[in-house]
Amino acid sequence: MIRNLFLAGLSSAGLALAALSLAACGEQPVSRPPCPQGKICLTIGNTSEPATLDPHKSTGTWEDRIQSDLFVGLTQSAADGSAIPGMAERWEVSSDGLVWTFHLRQALWSDGVPVTADDFVYSLRRVLDPNTASEYASLIFLIKNAEAVNSGKAPLEALGVRAVDPRTVEITLNHPAAYLPELTRHHVLYPVPKHVVEKWGDQWIKPGKLVSNGPYVLADWRLGDNVHIVKNPKFWEASSVCVDEVYFYPTTDAISAERRVARGELDINTDISSNRIARLRKTMPGYVHTNTYLGLTYIAFNRRPNSKVPAFKDLRVRQALAMAIDRDFIARGLLRGGQLPANTKVPPGVANYKPSPGPYWATWPLAKRQAKARELLAAAGYGPDHPLKFELKHRNSADPMQFTPALQSDWKEVGVHVTLAQQEGQVSYADYRVRNFEAADAAWIADYNDPTSFLDMEKSNYGPQNYGDYNNPAYDALMMKADNEPDAGKRADYLREAETMMLNDAPIAPLYFYINKNLVNPKITGFIDNLVDHHRTRWMCVKGAR
Repeated sequence: MIRNLFLAGLSSAGLALAALSLAACGEQPVSRPPCPQGKICLTIGNTSEPATLDPHKSTGTWEDRIQSDLFVGLTQSAADGSAIPGMAERWEVSSDGLVWTFHLRQALWSDGVPVTADDFVYSLRRVLDPNTASEYASLIFLIKNAEAVNSGKAPLEALGVRAVDPRTVEITLNHPAAYLPELTRHHVLYPVPKHVVEKWGDQWIKPGKLVSNGPYVLADWRLGDNVHIVKNPKFWEASSVCVDEVYFYPTTDAISAERRVARGELDINTDISSNRIARLRKTMPGYVHTNTYLGLTYIAFNRRPNSKVPAFKDLRVRQALAMAIDRDFIARGLLRGGQLPANTKVPPGVANYKPSPGPYWATWPLAKRQAKARELLAAAGYGPDHPLKFELKHRNSADPMQFTPALQSDWKEVGVHVTLAQQEGQVSYADYRVRNFEAADAAWIADYNDPTSFLDMEKSNYGPQNYGDYNNPAYDALMMKADNEPDAGKRADYLREAETMMLNDAPIAPLYFYINKNLVNPKITGFIDNLVDHHRTRWMCVKGAR
């Protein structure tokens, strides 16, 4: 099945099966990059073109998929999505929960230089260095002095991380965080090679320069075409890595990608148009993978003083827009992939979570909500003679292309005129981060399994990813109480109270909770559906390959 089922050097029977498969499709010849004889190569549809491969500057799941094959943090994701030891073989925490000590395994960068504790110290300081402009810096504000360092009020050396010896990293926190081993597998905590970054500067991520510590190294990056990675012989467990080469392709058109999977051009695609899932289960049996996901789709309102829609600064307007949405239709009637309507920001099933009741109108029927929305809009000065008008900027991926017209229709029902503006995903998020939008369709996937992964985003100090620019001192105070509360039950109560407060303030409007959706050739082994949708290539192989 050379060029069809990703394994070069198969038997004649396998080749015959490939020919039959292609003939049955009745489509154009399969186009795949060449795979060296005797090697195993995978092609993966990855939704978007990466903006960067620098783990300290990236923000997208499509970038993380590539980076997680190139780099390994203190912890990493197992095939089932659980957090397991990575660069750290073991760790312990002080009795007060503030000081974590990670003991590193012996490992090399792909250029043969040892990975040491100094690399982790350098990397965490680099993330928080204001000159790096990492949009994920706030994720590690739990480290002692991190926020002061990031704001330029303290030197890099003040950060609560140190190398005890070449193979021991000590991290001191501002408050206890039992979820730290979950967090340390996030890409913003990946180590980067100091000796390479300081030599090449921003060019260090280019092919021929990038040095990694994970199971793969970067071979090539053809913008708009593919990112090509190959097995890293210096990886500490290289002998257990089955797949030799991987090509990641941007696949913004989910239906086109679906056809490429059917033809054998792609072995995996990391998205499916939700309303096609039932059909694909019949036409491509064994390919469809769906699972509960720690993710949310929501609408953010630009409330900055220079916003083109001053109305968004009015609480009545934001509440009206949030309550007028028919979430049940969007999730169950339109998408039909298993998504759940969302009136809260934190999905059900998140660890250490006491569900919020949602905003005050959450249990009302749609007709009552829309009537109240008209009333609120009228009180704010908007009605048939003076309709509220704004643009909704949205991603051009499969599901937003389906549900944004439904939003447009829901808001029209309450007298609001909305125009839609679609963009490629990474372009949209770039605009969202600099607030170049009026209203924005966005999604958030948990960085770790805890309510704070969703609720910290609304803290006033969170930065560019607080798209709704929520700034409520009472909310911040509750979140701080939760951070410093050792009793898990009381902590959950504080988080519940904070979430309910934020939802009633409506800086955002939750829409639905995610499922993860992948098309996977049944020949692939080691692809295990999981809550975080982490599928690292190092765990995958092909049936009968080795």
